[in-house]
Amino acid sequence: MQQPRGEFSGKVGFLMAATGSAVGLGNIWSFPTQAASNGGGAFLLAYLILAFLLAYPALMAELVIGRHARANIVTALDGLGKSPLTRRIGRAVGYYGVLVAALILSFYAIVAGWMLGELGKPLAQQLGLDGLSAWLTGSSISRNLILCALFSLSTIAIIARGVEKGIEVWSTRLMPMLLLILLGLIVYVMRQPGATEGLAVYLIPDFRQLTDPGLLLSAMGQAFFSLSLGVGTMLIYGSYLRKADNLPRMGAAVTLLDGSIAFIAGLLILPAMYVAQAQGIAIYGDNGELLAGPGLIFQVLPALFSTMGSAGAWLAMAFFTLMSIAALTSSISMLEAPVSVAVERTTLTRPRAALLLGGIIFAGSSVLVFYQAQLFEAVIALTTVYSQPLMGIALCVFVGWIMHRDQLLQELASGHEDIEGSLFWKIWPFYVRVICPLLILLALMQSLR
Repeated sequence: MQQPRGEFSGKVGFLMAATGSAVGLGNIWSFPTQAASNGGGAFLLAYLILAFLLAYPALMAELVIGRHARANIVTALDGLGKSPLTRRIGRAVGYYGVLVAALILSFYAIVAGWMLGELGKPLAQQLGLDGLSAWLTGSSISRNLILCALFSLSTIAIIARGVEKGIEVWSTRLMPMLLLILLGLIVYVMRQPGATEGLAVYLIPDFRQLTDPGLLLSAMGQAFFSLSLGVGTMLIYGSYLRKADNLPRMGAAVTLLDGSIAFIAGLLILPAMYVAQAQGIAIYGDNGELLAGPGLIFQVLPALFSTMGSAGAWLAMAFFTLMSIAALTSSISMLEAPVSVAVERTTLTRPRAALLLGGIIFAGSSVLVFYQAQLFEAVIALTTVYSQPLMGIALCVFVGWIMHRDQLLQELASGHEDIEGSLFWKIWPFYVRVICPLLILLALMQSLR
């Protein structure tokens, strides 16, 4: 027997869940490091513009399809098809999106486990457990598997409780906590020597850099990635929205909240980098490139915290608590994508589906742990560099070319009676049909060069 579908109890619940999905490790870490590597203020300005001009229309495509179908990504895209061929393509795209979400979660859970290790390290040091401290931040297979398992079980437990009691409740708890820790860390870092230099790099753009195609493509890619676009997570969250909710307004609110938290994260990370530099920690090489790159969080910031004495231990715990919360709010949405398919298309109950699929994804994480050198980077490239852009194009095509214009108008009008006369309706359909697919394709082609 098919399980009854959940629904967000209100706008706040949806906004916290959707923003939590968007605000993950990539948003709080990837955005600031991208900004540091691509012109600081110029990257920030390009990101904020492109988030609304390109990522927002793509986000709206997922929300519209989701609420129209009131179903998981496979059933939703299948139902949009008007012929046997388009229905089969829809199912294939849907299942591929689920696979991509599962693969992303398989490596994401490993990285989140590393965050848990960094979180436990200062606590172990304060208790004099030097052996445990070394184990938590080592690179052993046992450490990676155990911490990944702990994080995976947390995600499974939340998803098993459903939309209202699981996703919504925990998102509304975790997101305010995340923001408070973030703001507290910013206040502390801003008082340290070197912070103002980092702030200037971040906030004062060199407008000449805005003509750099590489910078613009990086900013666009970050805008799509930070909003969790292209794997159907926003589509399934859209399916839990009430018909009375104003979709354009809700999508704009998610984009604004996500962009705001990315901006605030930059207020922490870039000044912290220059505080580290003032402490004698190298952050840039002779060629001007960021030295730590993807390892920034695990190299530069722990080194900075270690120079701060006892206060550094507490700052490290606060920072990695922040990162662990960010990871969890995103992993919830990634597991919900396959679980929603299993619950709605099979006889599995939600708790069993969460445990089964969470276990399968953890098995995939285990393979990555054992064969990290051979597979880890390849899986990241397959999912985030190639698959997410392709899925983004597919979803734009479905809403722009396969879903009838009358269906679009009716769905949007259910929460916004005057939508037909709005500026959004005059611009968005063309954007999602033509501009978004072309620019995502351009970004994909750039990544292949």
